[in-house]
Amino acid sequence: METGKIRIKDIAERAGVSVGTVDRVLHERPNVSPKSLEKVKKALAEMDYKPNMYASALAYNKSYSFYCIIPKHESEAYWDEVEEGVSAGCERRSDFRVSHKVMYYNRFSTETFSKVMNECLKQKPDGIIVVPSELEVTTRYANLMHEAQIPFVLLDSYMPDLKPLSFYGQDSFSSGYFAARMLMMLAPKETEIMLMKQTRKGNVASKQQENRETGFRHYMKDHFPKVVIHEVNLSLDVEYEQYDSVLEKFFTEHPHVHHCITFNSRAYIVGDFLQRSNRRNVQIMGYDMVPRNAECVRQGSISFLIAQHGYMQGYACIETLFNAIVLKKEVDPVNYMPIELLTKENIDFYRRKNIG
Repeated sequence: METGKIRIKDIAERAGVSVGTVDRVLHERPNVSPKSLEKVKKALAEMDYKPNMYASALAYNKSYSFYCIIPKHESEAYWDEVEEGVSAGCERRSDFRVSHKVMYYNRFSTETFSKVMNECLKQKPDGIIVVPSELEVTTRYANLMHEAQIPFVLLDSYMPDLKPLSFYGQDSFSSGYFAARMLMMLAPKETEIMLMKQTRKGNVASKQQENRETGFRHYMKDHFPKVVIHEVNLSLDVEYEQYDSVLEKFFTEHPHVHHCITFNSRAYIVGDFLQRSNRRNVQIMGYDMVPRNAECVRQGSISFLIAQHGYMQGYACIETLFNAIVLKKEVDPVNYMPIELLTKENIDFYRRKNIG
């Protein structure tokens, strides 16, 4: 067997051990004495041995199972992009027998998160991608993953105290701050702005959305303190059909509002309403390149979208698990995604990009 220009036989001769001993050391197998291990390590260092990790992983003939724990969602959502990225990442590494399974929990229910995590851990996966629930319950399962020596990647919300293998997502505060700055370039003389929120029992879906709002309000307080921010909650506890009446009432009562913002991926709810009601003097700004948002940008009812690169995030999470678990490489612990602004002029040139 050869690895580059250095053969296992050459390493064994230099170390004064058998070929089998070198093979066990290189593949981290048991039954190697401390003395022999030191001899092999010394020989490897002297020979500047650099293993062909791809060939080694293929030769090991092992299969790998990665689980992805994300919120349950409807179609036309940011999470669709994440799932497609995860699937593409596994397909790329199919030669290494990498497979994945996606499991869903209710974002507003820690009970469903616990149930899904329990089911996942029973399967003893090699690695897990997790969109966190509330800190307390996520911490409990992070500790269980550490105990089971299962590496995990956090997606969407960064919780450094959980000590994940890696994190992928935007810097939420900076993203919200940036959104405010871009919005006020369009609306520097406005005195009122509408903030559309969606909550269930008074809670927004994620810490990420809370942090975006914090960044947004921080910018507004510093630069436009006199602008009134009206909150409109399109509650997830009511039927979708009721949203039109809520929005009609708001815009009738606030004729001076011409600009709106939301920190979730459903800006199209307001965008579609604006088109149906023919309110061409009002625009909304939102997040995520989902198809219905993109169409509203093309039609002019959404002024800007901030791209989160959901596909790239899903793909990169799989690649990170693959590099760390299969190839035994070091990976970057924190990976902030770019904050990109999509408009009518550039939205059709926005492309998914794979990492690596």
